[in-house]
Amino acid sequence: MAWLLVAGAKSDVARALAAKFAQNGFNIYLAARNYAEGVHDGKDLEVRYGVKTAVIEFNALDYEAHEAKYNALPEKPLGVVCTVGYLGDQKKAETYFEETRKIIESNFMGCVSLLNIVARDFEHRKEGFIIGISSVAGDRGRQSNYTYGSAKAAFSVYLSGLRNRLFRCNVRVITVKPGFIKTRMTEGLQLPRLLTSNPADVAQDIFRAYKKGKDIVYTKWFWKWIMLVIRIIPERIFKKMKL
Repeated sequence: MAWLLVAGAKSDVARALAAKFAQNGFNIYLAARNYAEGVHDGKDLEVRYGVKTAVIEFNALDYEAHEAKYNALPEKPLGVVCTVGYLGDQKKAETYFEETRKIIESNFMGCVSLLNIVARDFEHRKEGFIIGISSVAGDRGRQSNYTYGSAKAAFSVYLSGLRNRLFRCNVRVITVKPGFIKTRMTEGLQLPRLLTSNPADVAQDIFRAYKKGKDIVYTKWFWKWIMLVIRIIPERIFKKMKL
């Protein structure tokens, strides 16, 4: 039975994805900062789906530890899902660079640090798949969240380049661009009900995209068309809008 490594495993989307892949026969590595919480989630997956799990203490910003953590895995994964992310506070980031740095490092640099290591392994083995959770926020900069959006835009471009590099090695790279999701990270935000997904639906969309061999998936599906409209608005008009 193949293993899936879920990085950022304590997020709501990560938990839903771990459950979805476990339900479909994958053993699960849960990589998260909260070891005790990971153990609890792992035991739940084992009982529900009859799979094996293991928990790895993982801090996305502890770059120096990533290679050792990955090399120490007793069995290398067939797939890696990177759900690491931090929404942050745009207004705070405009004043305090530490908030800007945390947003950029959490959503881009931490992911790249891990996936560079994974990519080398998969390239050597000539098998595997990588799923990176980006965001529709990266499709165009908006005043309400452009720091977060810029980091996600960078991550999307990184995943695109990785997909191009690894294609000939039989390694798949899937870019996921969710819209609004009702999670602990968005708790307290005023989200439009009809445009908001729940983690289970997002996990279903991602697993379906994995099975169908897609490269890029928007979830919910209509975000592809919403973002198309937003991208084609001329800049002279767009800059005057409050988004």
